[in-house]
Amino acid sequence: MNLNKYFRLITILTLLQLSSYAQKGKSGLIKPGSVWPDNMGNHIQAHGGGIIKLGKVYYWFGEYRAKDNDPSFRYVGVYSSENLSDWKFLKKIPFSDPENLGEKWVLERPKVYYNEKSKKFVMYMHLDDAKYRFARVGIAVSDKPDGEYTFVKSFRPLGLESRDIGQFIDDDGSAYLIFESRPTKGFYIARLSDDYLNVEKETAYINAPLEGGAIIQYKGLYYAIGSALTGWRPNPNKYATATSLSGPWSEFKHIAPPETNTYQSQSTMMLKVAGSKATTVIFMADQWKPASQWDSRYLWMPLEIGGGELKLPEPKPWKVNFKTGKAEVKK
Repeated sequence: MNLNKYFRLITILTLLQLSSYAQKGKSGLIKPGSVWPDNMGNHIQAHGGGIIKLGKVYYWFGEYRAKDNDPSFRYVGVYSSENLSDWKFLKKIPFSDPENLGEKWVLERPKVYYNEKSKKFVMYMHLDDAKYRFARVGIAVSDKPDGEYTFVKSFRPLGLESRDIGQFIDDDGSAYLIFESRPTKGFYIARLSDDYLNVEKETAYINAPLEGGAIIQYKGLYYAIGSALTGWRPNPNKYATATSLSGPWSEFKHIAPPETNTYQSQSTMMLKVAGSKATTVIFMADQWKPASQWDSRYLWMPLEIGGGELKLPEPKPWKVNFKTGKAEVKK
C-alpha cells in the first residue's frame, strides 16, 4: 500500500469513528454502571468528581486513575460537555507530591470552583499520606478550566481534620466546602472566602458519621446526602433536610432500599438541570473497583425529590431535555 492510500484509509477510519460518537451523542442517553467512553473512546477518568457549568458548557473534574498513570504523580481529569452524556477529554492535570507525604500519597475528590471576581479556577482536593493522618485540603489555581494548576497551600479547614470533601454552590452564588471530620464523628458545611482560597466560617455541623457529602437546594429546602464510613465498600446512603444550611437538620433516611447498598455506589455530588417546565436533580455517584480503579464506573440517575422526600430509583438508561428540564427514564 502506498503512502497516499494509507493516509486516505486512516482519514476514513477517523471520520467513521467520529461519526460513531456523533450518532451516540444524538441519543443523549446516560447509562448508569456502564463503561462511559469519552470522545477518544476511552472510559472517562473523573472519579470522586464534581461539575461546574459556565455558559452552556459543563466541566467535569475528577480523579484520573488510568492504568498507565505514572505512579510518582496524581492526576485530575478534565472533561467538557453540553449535554452531560457526551464528554470531550480536555486534559489530565499532573500533581507531584506537594507536601512531601511519601510514596503512596493521596489526592482524592478534586472539586473546582470558578471565582467570578478573580476570574480564577480554584481546585480543592483531599490531601493525605498513606495512613490518612495528614487529613488536609489542598488548593490549586488556574486561569482556565484545563490550564496549568499552581499549588497554593494545604490546611485543615476550621482547624479540623478533613478527608472526603464535597462542593456546593447555592442559588445566590455563595460557595461552600463540605468535609468529613473523623474525630468529631460528623461532617461540616463551611462557607468559602470571597476569593475561595480559604474557609471563612462554619455554616453547619451535621452530627452524623458520614462521608461522600453532597448538598442541593430544591424548592426552598436543602437536602444533604452522605454515605457511611466503610471505605471502598458501598453502603446504604442516607439523606437529611433543612430549611436553612445552618440547620437544624432532620434525621437521616435511606435514599434507596438498604439491601441494594445504594445500587453499589457512593455519593459524590448532586447537580440541578433547570428548564421551562421542571428541574431535574441528578444524583452523581461512583461504583468503586479498588482492585482495578481505572474501571470504576459511574451511577448517575435523576432523583425523585420534593416535599422533604428524596428517592434514588433503580438505575436505568435515561436522558434529560435541557429545554424543559424533564428527565426521561427508559423502561
